[in-house]
Amino acid sequence: MKTLLLMRHAKSSWNHPELTDYDRPLKRRGRNDAHIMSRVIDENDLYPDLILSSSAKRAAETAEALIEGLEYENEIIFSETLYMAELHDFIEVLKNLDNDIETVMIIAHNPGLEDVLQIIGDEYQAMPTAALGYLVLDLESWDEISFETTGKLAGFWTPKMLKDKAELD
Repeated sequence: MKTLLLMRHAKSSWNHPELTDYDRPLKRRGRNDAHIMSRVIDENDLYPDLILSSSAKRAAETAEALIEGLEYENEIIFSETLYMAELHDFIEVLKNLDNDIETVMIIAHNPGLEDVLQIIGDEYQAMPTAALGYLVLDLESWDEISFETTGKLAGFWTPKMLKDKAELD
């Protein structure tokens, strides 16, 4: 079994219309939400062996803010392929992973992330900014992943869910 963590980039800023979509940074709220999600990873012992992130500024900043709250010492790879990736792009990236990697996290964008959850996780789940999905895949090695791969959505969190829960406690 392999584990796939999918995280949508955190809330980005639209304050600088002269910036390209690729170059938009995170808002303060986005950084805070990434820190909230790092607590989910810690509390559920979901530390990835590898983080793959879109190289778009908002995704890269999400990865950096996420690990600020973790004792993460493994590699982060920033990839242009994951910027606005489609399902086949995610599959190709995952196919090339070393099989020693048991848990990988991808930080990227919609609609691609929602497609992965729907097709591989067999469940439609909207992924707002900074959402985190936890999939357990029926795979022995990454090179087996395909459009027919099945997985189970074992966990799903959004910053709003966690903030609402904190207010109830």
